[in-house]
Amino acid sequence: MDDSMRGTRGHGVRLPKAMRALAAALLLAAAATGAMPTAVAAREAQEVGADPAAERHMMQLASELRCLQCQNQTLADSNAPLAVDLRQEIRELLAKGQTDEQVKAYLVARYGDFVLYRPPLKSNTFFLWFGPALVLLAGLVALYVTLKRRLARLDSTQPNPELSQAESQRAQHLLEKETEEGSLS
Repeated sequence: MDDSMRGTRGHGVRLPKAMRALAAALLLAAAATGAMPTAVAAREAQEVGADPAAERHMMQLASELRCLQCQNQTLADSNAPLAVDLRQEIRELLAKGQTDEQVKAYLVARYGDFVLYRPPLKSNTFFLWFGPALVLLAGLVALYVTLKRRLARLDSTQPNPELSQAESQRAQHLLEKETEEGSLS
């Protein structure tokens, strides 16, 4: 192996220590002064309508609607492209003079009850509203039945602690006999 390539592990020619130290110092200085672009500082500008009052109204309405792409965020909170498009559509519908209920009805007709963060109680949303309580109730019933069966099984496997008259007399006799033998030895 050539001496100039020793310690490079196949990565080419190594820079002298002074050059590496200078490069590291320059990178640190650039990072400390903010001269390097960072992903943390980069944010998309939020779209804003012409009227700040209308924008607040749109965002309030969008906070009651679910992002169909994210599913766990409201349209107001989501930065997904679909959420941006739906907020723009809400802006346009409100600008045309539609009420909040009309906008919600339009979106429900287009995307179903899932778009509402608080869907109405209907036959097809019954389990959405009461499903968690029914699952909890079923779990409690299963726990109760299981515990009752275990207690019954334990009771059936343990001997009866009450002795009959004959068994009691025999046990007393054996104890007395054992006591006599113990005192003799």
